[in-house]
Amino acid sequence: MVRLYYIIRKEFIQIRRNKAMLPIMTILPIVQLILLSYAADNEVKNVNLDILDQDRSVYSKQLIEKIRISDRFNIIEISSSMHQADKLMQDGEVDIILAIPPQFEVDFHKNKAGDLQLLVNAINGQQATVGASYLSAIIQSFNQEIRADAAPSLAMTGSMPEPMPRISTEYAYWYNPDLNYKYFMVPGILGELVTILVMLLTAMNIVREREIGTIEQINVTPIKKWQFILGKMIPFLILGMVLMVIGLTLGKLIFDVPMRGNLAIVFAYCFVNLTAVLGLGLFISNLSDTQQQAMFTTFFFVIIFILMSGLFTPIESMPEWAQYFTIPNPIAHFVSVMRAVLLKGSGFADVAYHFQVTAILAVVFNTLAIWSYSKVS
Repeated sequence: MVRLYYIIRKEFIQIRRNKAMLPIMTILPIVQLILLSYAADNEVKNVNLDILDQDRSVYSKQLIEKIRISDRFNIIEISSSMHQADKLMQDGEVDIILAIPPQFEVDFHKNKAGDLQLLVNAINGQQATVGASYLSAIIQSFNQEIRADAAPSLAMTGSMPEPMPRISTEYAYWYNPDLNYKYFMVPGILGELVTILVMLLTAMNIVREREIGTIEQINVTPIKKWQFILGKMIPFLILGMVLMVIGLTLGKLIFDVPMRGNLAIVFAYCFVNLTAVLGLGLFISNLSDTQQQAMFTTFFFVIIFILMSGLFTPIESMPEWAQYFTIPNPIAHFVSVMRAVLLKGSGFADVAYHFQVTAILAVVFNTLAIWSYSKVS
C-alpha cells in the first residue's frame, strides 16, 4: 500500500509534451469520415411506437395499417390497456404511444370529430418533436381520406356538415413537458466531458513517462504491474468524480436540470464507467511511443464515441450495423444512464444493462492495460 500511495501522489503532477505522427493525422480522419458519414444521420427514423387501440373499429384498423406501412415507425405492440402501454414507455421500449379511444369511429360520424392522444417520450427532444410531427402528418392524411369517403353518404342523407368531420390530436410530452433542449443535452454533455477528459489524460500519461525517461526508473523498482496501473488510475478516477459533482451542481444551478432519480445511481455508474475509460486510456498509452500519437489515437476513438453515443442523433435512427458499434461505447451508456436517472427517475433495475456492459468493458480494458505494460524486472 505504501508503494501505491507514492505512485498516486506522484500522479497528481502532470507535464504535457507532444510530438506528431503523419499516419495518425491522415489515415484515422479518413476512417472516421467514412464511418460517421453513414452512422451519424440527422433524419429521425425507426421511431418505436405503441398503439393503444380501445376502439377495434374499421377506422382504427385502417389507421394502424397506414402507420404500419410507413418507414418512419416500428410498431412495437398493439396494447390492450394503458397500464401495458405505460410500462413500455417507462422501460424505454417505445418513444410514442398513440391512444385510440373507445367509440372513435362512432364519435367521428355522430359528433363530427374523433379524438386521438399522443403520449411522447420527450427525453430526446428531437426524437419527440420530429417523430410526433411525422405521426401527425399520417393522421391528418388519414383524416382527409375518411372525410372524402364519408362525404358521398352524408350528401345523400342531406346531412353534410359544415365543417366536415375531423380528427383532433391531443399531445402529452412525458419526462420533459416543456421540450426544454437543455434538459436533454446537459446530462449527456456532462457524461461526455467527464469521459473524454479522463481518457485523454490517462492516454498521455505512461507515454509521457517514457518520453522524459522516468519509466526506466520505475521499471527497476519492486512495484508490480497491477500496482503501477492502479496507481495511475486512482488520481484520475478521483478527478472524474469531482468533475461529476461540479457538473451536476452547475447543471442544477444554471440550467435547473431536473434530478428525479437517485444520484447515488449516477455516481455509482460514473465510478464503473470511469474505471472502464481509464483502462482504455492506459492501454492506448502503453501502445503509444509519443504523447501526440496517444492524443490522436484517443481522438480517433473519442469522435466515434461521441457521434455514435446518441448525444446528438438517436441511436435508433442509425443503420442496424452501426447500432452494434454503440455496445462497446462507454459514452453511449453514460449518456443513457444520465438521462434515464435524472429526467425519468429510473431506478437501478432500469439501467442495470448499462452497468453490466460497462463492468465487462472495465474488466476487458484494464486487463489489456496490465497485459500491455511491459516492466523490466
